[in-house]
Amino acid sequence: MTRLDTLAPAGREPATAAACCALAKTPVSVAESERLAPIFKALGDPVRLRLASLIAAAPEVCVCEISPLFELSSGTISHHLKTLREAGLVGSERRGTYVFYWIEPEVLGSLSALLAVDCC
Repeated sequence: MTRLDTLAPAGREPATAAACCALAKTPVSVAESERLAPIFKALGDPVRLRLASLIAAAPEVCVCEISPLFELSSGTISHHLKTLREAGLVGSERRGTYVFYWIEPEVLGSLSALLAVDCC
């Protein structure tokens, strides 16, 4: 079964697709689009995109290192980090009074594979 199976009209054979993952190679399934859309939505905000980039650039980052880089209140930063966390893009752990964040590599891998021009 290919990812095109979910896109075939009733009563018609679905087209066969190469075992490729890139958006430019095969249509995204309903399930995959529902899984990835919240991640893209979370990254659609410039502050969250920058936060994700800063977090991805290190193995883990303390919120105390992130906050001074933005001219935003700590509550606003927390809101944006929560959105990234709920989308599954970042993980977090409280250690004492600080929260540490890291990027979820498998989620980045999924986005990367989808946006790859030539993955086959």
